[in-house]
Amino acid sequence: MTSSDRSQAVDVKRTYEVRTYGCQMNVHDSERLSGLLEDAGYVRAPEGADGDADVVVFNTCAVRENADNKLYGNLGRLAPRKTERPGMQIAVGGCLAQKDRDTIVKRAPWVDVVFGTHNIGKLPVLLERARVQEEAQVEIAESLEAFPSTLPTRRESAYAAWVSISVGCNNTCTFCIVPALRGKEKDRRPGDILAEVEALVAEGVSEITLLGQNVNAYGSDIGDREAFGKLLRACGRVEGLERVRFTSPHPRDFTDDVIAAMAETPNVMPQLHMPLQSGSDTVLKAMRRSYRQERFLGIIEKVRAAIPHAAISTDIIVGFPGETEEDFEQTLHVVREARFAQAFTFQYSKRPGTPAAEMDGQIPKEVVQERYERLVALQEEISWDENKKQVGRTLEVMVAEGEGRKDDATRRLSGRAPDNRLVHFTRPDEAVRPGDVVTVEITYAAPHHLLAEGPVTAVRRTRAGDAWERRTTAQAPAPSGVLLGLPQIGVPAPLPPAANGCAVN
Repeated sequence: MTSSDRSQAVDVKRTYEVRTYGCQMNVHDSERLSGLLEDAGYVRAPEGADGDADVVVFNTCAVRENADNKLYGNLGRLAPRKTERPGMQIAVGGCLAQKDRDTIVKRAPWVDVVFGTHNIGKLPVLLERARVQEEAQVEIAESLEAFPSTLPTRRESAYAAWVSISVGCNNTCTFCIVPALRGKEKDRRPGDILAEVEALVAEGVSEITLLGQNVNAYGSDIGDREAFGKLLRACGRVEGLERVRFTSPHPRDFTDDVIAAMAETPNVMPQLHMPLQSGSDTVLKAMRRSYRQERFLGIIEKVRAAIPHAAISTDIIVGFPGETEEDFEQTLHVVREARFAQAFTFQYSKRPGTPAAEMDGQIPKEVVQERYERLVALQEEISWDENKKQVGRTLEVMVAEGEGRKDDATRRLSGRAPDNRLVHFTRPDEAVRPGDVVTVEITYAAPHHLLAEGPVTAVRRTRAGDAWERRTTAQAPAPSGVLLGLPQIGVPAPLPPAANGCAVN
């Protein structure tokens, strides 16, 4: 954003609400959109505003078959409210905006602003222009105007943060429209990434997650195939940084030097999310995935040999066009062999604009559903068995905010173990804050969480807890332009890679 754009801040404290759909990249962008609006003088609407704000922003996803129906349904519900509220504005950004462009204003003429994935920094000036000119503003950039981390932010967490290391994707998976909407991969300079990490740590952040559409391909844009492993090791040298995670990698680019960096860098957590998508070589070829079953299982074996306690999770698509029962059995075979701690499982749905949407052999819904239920049942059994292996272990748990929905009723607190498993533990006598670390012994395992029912054996108050306390008592300084947050990965709860959006890898 230029200095002249920034000068066009609103004169009064108008409220805003940002609604986010889709993947981690959209969550990351939404923190930037909030930061931009606050930098321009807007204030966040109270929780549960549900459209009762002066500006409502939809940050959209385009990878589901009914994504546009969901958007237009939500826009339709806001139309009468906008009529009743003079001066209210509605903006639509993200992947669906990048894809549909002028269609949005034609179908919902009460929308004031449409912007794309490459020019989120223009939102405040587009809102002001729409207000002054009293007509919709549609501006879609074809290439990235500014790397997101150069924009202001409103981080959701005081103690955990995203650090974006690249944007875009060079893969051509037939089920995914992301490369067409996000563009080719563009890497940040290592020095810029580390400067952001150091700034975050200076603010009190103790856990960061390196973020990219294909995070371990980092370096392809700058000509260094070992750049990602080097970056992990460099993060290990940042004093005060306790936990490093990354999402999401691609099996094609997962090299031995990355495994070594994970194993040899103490603050890189023993956790790996490695998308499988299918266990069938035939289906993987149709998906245009550049690995096969043997390669995938080989990576898992190497990671387990180097990091025995690593928790490995994955993404799996059931019912891809042409998938036979034999193909599906190959997926079940890989699940049994890999023994994932967790799997994000999805029934294939057509993504408009992708090659897979036009393929022959679309699987009947009832067949997909039956296979999906078998896969979920198998993974639930494995997840429970793997969690039972944690019983009796003593773990350091980073206290989280808002993880346990029943914490008040059960007199417990919740947090994340180093391998990212969710742990509910007995509330200690002394006060602990989100970002602090407790030592507990695991006494019980369920498929999706662990319990530590005995007393907490140690409490370590941290700079991250101090940062949380400063924020909650309104004493924290305003975040600087390089900060960005981690709403749901690691601490707090992990965002399913494609629960409402794209399993991009």
